[in-house]
Amino acid sequence: MKKISILIPTYNEEENVPIITPIVVNILTEQLSQYDYEIIFIDNDSQDSTRDKLREVCALNPKIKAIFNVKNFGQNKSPYYGLIQTTGDCTIAMCADMQDPPRMIVEFIKEWEQGFKIVAGIKHKSKENPLMYLLRTIYYKVIKKISDVEQIEHFTGFGLYDKKFIEVLRQIKDPHPYLRGIIGELGFRRKDIYYEQEKRQFGKSSNNWYSLYDIGMLGITSYSKIALRLATFLGFIISGMSFLIATLYLVLKLTNWDNFQLGLAPMVIGMFFLGSVQLFFIGILGEYVLNINARVISRPLVIEEDRINFD
Repeated sequence: MKKISILIPTYNEEENVPIITPIVVNILTEQLSQYDYEIIFIDNDSQDSTRDKLREVCALNPKIKAIFNVKNFGQNKSPYYGLIQTTGDCTIAMCADMQDPPRMIVEFIKEWEQGFKIVAGIKHKSKENPLMYLLRTIYYKVIKKISDVEQIEHFTGFGLYDKKFIEVLRQIKDPHPYLRGIIGELGFRRKDIYYEQEKRQFGKSSNNWYSLYDIGMLGITSYSKIALRLATFLGFIISGMSFLIATLYLVLKLTNWDNFQLGLAPMVIGMFFLGSVQLFFIGILGEYVLNINARVISRPLVIEEDRINFD
């Protein structure tokens, strides 16, 4: 009998855990009864009663398991670590807040049985903040253009992964994994299924501008060289423009010495412009250095505090 693993990362999901658990169990036991299953929650140091709720659902069903992290290790590391802890023939990763429709589990399994090793849920519509959806769309378009590998637009990790791909993930010793890039670079045959993302059921998203920026820069610095090369190209262009402007000013001054005033404005404007360009690309260079530093240090993805129902 084949086994399905469901991975559900949590952080402050005390209201959502009791709702999503019976829904997923019902789908697995009634619509996919020919499969064995396990449901793994990995909690990223929730500050509410999420862990109490997880202990309750684990006590009721030994096939429901939980991993408790000692602290919050971020929304990239914890789900990735959870994926490599699963034992099923395939693993389906989904959010606890019901934004990822549980009904799609059945569709994912159908495509998996057709031979697809990865089935990705792509949100072509979303009931989230329209501005956030627009900004995400712009980011995906940009990184798709500049990336060295395929980047999947509007893919959040919601999808199915065959155990062969999970084994690939286990072999990657990356302390800051970027799953979207890994799928594009090392993934197997993939099927994309489009869906409309629902509103968050309860609670408030832990995402903020800084965390989204952090994920965005991780994607850029891990899979693109163009930002650094743009600094080289732009530096060459600005140097050429500066030389031409300087030559023009010299000629105008020599041919009209008494009437042509150089003034301070061009110098000040040029100084601020060049300074801002330098600071921008020093910042970009710093992001790459931070990325390299994190990988050189090579700390573990997460550290566990406790496990429940793992035999």
